[in-house]
Amino acid sequence: SLNSKIISRQKEFFGNMVVDAVMHLSEDLNKADIGIKKITGGSVTDSFLVEGVCFKKTFSYAGFEQQPKSFENPKILILNLELELKAEKDSAEIRLENPDDFKKIVDAEWQIIYDKLDLIVKSGAKVVLSKLPIGDLATQYFADRDIFCAGRVPIADLERVAKATGGQIQTTTHGLTETIMGNCGKFEEVQLGNERYNMFTKCSNTKTVTLVIRGGAAQYIEEAARSLNDAIMIVTR
Repeated sequence: SLNSKIISRQKEFFGNMVVDAVMHLSEDLNKADIGIKKITGGSVTDSFLVEGVCFKKTFSYAGFEQQPKSFENPKILILNLELELKAEKDSAEIRLENPDDFKKIVDAEWQIIYDKLDLIVKSGAKVVLSKLPIGDLATQYFADRDIFCAGRVPIADLERVAKATGGQIQTTTHGLTETIMGNCGKFEEVQLGNERYNMFTKCSNTKTVTLVIRGGAAQYIEEAARSLNDAIMIVTR
C-alpha cells in the first residue's frame, strides 16, 4: 500500500542518517556525541544531519542583533564563566571615612568586567560561548567589535562544540592562547522552523554530529526521536 511504501522510505531515510552519524564518532563511540534536536514544522524528509554541532539560539540581551551571524574559519572561545557586571561585595565589609572612596570601589567593579572583555577581544576569538550568562554590557561590547556571543549554552552542547572544534572549556580569561581555542570552517546562525539555530560545520576534528528532526506534529517528532535513539544504540553495537 501507499502508507507502507512511505513508512519504508522513512525508515531507509533515518537509517542512512543514523549510520552516517555513528561513522563520524571517535573510537569510544560515545552516544553523547550525537545531539538530537527536534523542530516542529516541515516534512519529515526535511530532517538532516549536521556534521558538527547545532543548538538553538539562547536567550540574549539588547545588542545581540548587531553582532555578525556568520563567520568563515573563526576562532571559538568556550567558557564556563559569567560575563556580567556584578557588585563584588559578597562576604565583604568595607568601612569608608571619605565618600570619594565609594566611587573608587564602584569604578573597580566596572574595571573587573572590562578587563575580562579586553582579554577576550585580544585573544582573537570571533565566537564566544559560555555556560553562564553573558550580560547586556558584554553583549554590546562584543557587538561593537564584530564578535558573536552566546551565554547560557547547555553544557552538553558546549562539550560537543569543544570536541568538534578542538577547543577547551575555560574558567578564566587569563592565558587565552590559540592552543585552547577551537576552530571550524563555518559558523552561522540559521532559521529552522520558528526558531534560530547556531551551527558549527566543516570542523577539522569532527567527532560529533547533530541529528535535526523535522515533522508536522510534536507527538510524531518525539516518537521519531525515541526510534532514532534505539537505532543509534543498535548501530553502535
